[in-house]
Amino acid sequence: MQAVCIMASAIVLLLLGYVFYGSWLAKQWGVDPTRKPPAHTMRDGVDYVPAKPVVLLGHHFASITGLEPVNGPVMASVFGWAPVFLWCVLGGIFFGGLHDFGALFASVRHDGKSMGEVIKDAMGKRARRLLLVFELILLILVMASCVNSITNMLASDGFGLRVNPSENETVGMISALFIALAFVYGIVINRFELGVAPAAVAGILGVCLISFCGLRLGIAMPRTPWIVFLCVYITIASLLPVWTLLRPRDYLSALLFWGLMILSVIGIAISGFTGTLTFELPAFRGWNSSIGSLFPTLFITVNCGVCGGYHALIASGTTSKQLNSEADAKLVGYGAMLTKSALSVITLIAVGAMFTKYISGEVVSPTIVFAAGIASMFGAETSSIYSLVYIMLTFAVSAFLLTNLDTSTRVSRFVWTEFLLKEGETSWRDASGMRKVLAHPLVSALIMVVISGTLGALKLVQIWALFSAASQLLGVLALLAVAAWLGNVGKNNKMFYFPMTFMLIATLCSLCTTVTTKVGLIAGGGAMWGDYFQLVFAAAMVVLAVILAIEGVQTMMKQGKGVKA
Repeated sequence: MQAVCIMASAIVLLLLGYVFYGSWLAKQWGVDPTRKPPAHTMRDGVDYVPAKPVVLLGHHFASITGLEPVNGPVMASVFGWAPVFLWCVLGGIFFGGLHDFGALFASVRHDGKSMGEVIKDAMGKRARRLLLVFELILLILVMASCVNSITNMLASDGFGLRVNPSENETVGMISALFIALAFVYGIVINRFELGVAPAAVAGILGVCLISFCGLRLGIAMPRTPWIVFLCVYITIASLLPVWTLLRPRDYLSALLFWGLMILSVIGIAISGFTGTLTFELPAFRGWNSSIGSLFPTLFITVNCGVCGGYHALIASGTTSKQLNSEADAKLVGYGAMLTKSALSVITLIAVGAMFTKYISGEVVSPTIVFAAGIASMFGAETSSIYSLVYIMLTFAVSAFLLTNLDTSTRVSRFVWTEFLLKEGETSWRDASGMRKVLAHPLVSALIMVVISGTLGALKLVQIWALFSAASQLLGVLALLAVAAWLGNVGKNNKMFYFPMTFMLIATLCSLCTTVTTKVGLIAGGGAMWGDYFQLVFAAAMVVLAVILAIEGVQTMMKQGKGVKA
């Protein structure tokens, strides 16, 4: 019953947060349903294309949800379920939801441009350049993490098609078919203009069909060919119009995961009431753990399961260009984040069911802990229902990682182009010389894909440690940018002060610890090249964040004296 109470409490609190706090934010900021967003005023049929609210919700949710709500709660569970629960729920309401909603709304009011344009409006050109550099660093880490994680899930021995496939081979086949399904699905729903309900039914049937095929015929392929396949795929996906592949794939991914989340809640309820669910995780296991002290480790480890700057990149990169009405911003920005917080709580309950095996080292992969924990609520490990639920959950995580990857590639070329353009230039066509070549969509996509694919060969722990801190720090800077802009236009921005101050302190503490640890390791002669990589990235992020934080404080102090930037 303990797990049931945890899940029920999370659902109630998150719903209350959405209804009351989300509505209050919309009123304070002046969200205007009558004002035309850039999806209409700048419609181009490629990137700026209005979407139905539930479809865009699916895109945004799928794009911001990858490994974070799985990896984070599992790794942070060493502190106990209570700290993780409180941070996921209350942090989602007052930190993450605020961040995502604010970033989306600010980008919409800046013609769908990135957070760099928002911070330029509030704090000047230098702040914009620094933030764009920070965004590019984070996007490289995100893409490298996704390449690493996906290939680890899909790689297997041999090469070719396999009858009676292993779990990796099954997930590989379903993932490949899913890409083809999304392309066909996007063409069909746009050609026949299907409504939300028929489109959802068609999507569910399509996912069932490819799952049926994948359970009987799998793809065997080693890690390196999978990396090449992914790099080719994301390059193409980042250049196609959003309605042909990106948006339908994200919506299908969201339908899949929403269905599995509902199934997980049902499994938690049934196994909880019947007493078959053994929740092994204590409420609190102490301030210190094997991964560090509760502060700041908890708040960095859970990462985007609560609040992360990566969400701001998606909100201002692709989502703001597809928002049909400002009235949809609360549902898409705030609603998607709270749904992700609910997923983090589901993961927490899953690790509770597997905690003895996890803490003993018998099961170490967070994805396996998540999938096995939920699957165990439906049957024994030897049962067919356990195997089916396990495979579908693993595939869902893989699908979300693919979504992270192709959306990040598209956003990265936006940010790269913004960084290269001069004042007054609005697209790569306006640039000249080498800048025009480097800003070309194909060239910019290839640059980011090659860098990220190469870094994807690093161990996940090396990349993840940096990604968590980088994403949290960019989240602070996104909060700062939105707060400074709202102050400039005369809107209430005081709700941002505590979240961005708290997250800045926590993230800088974590990064400074990383820097001192790596310096000591290098001085002692025991460092590998991955340690040098972490040191350089961590030190660069600290310097950039401190500079921007100082400029942000100065801007808001001027606002307090009645001076606008």
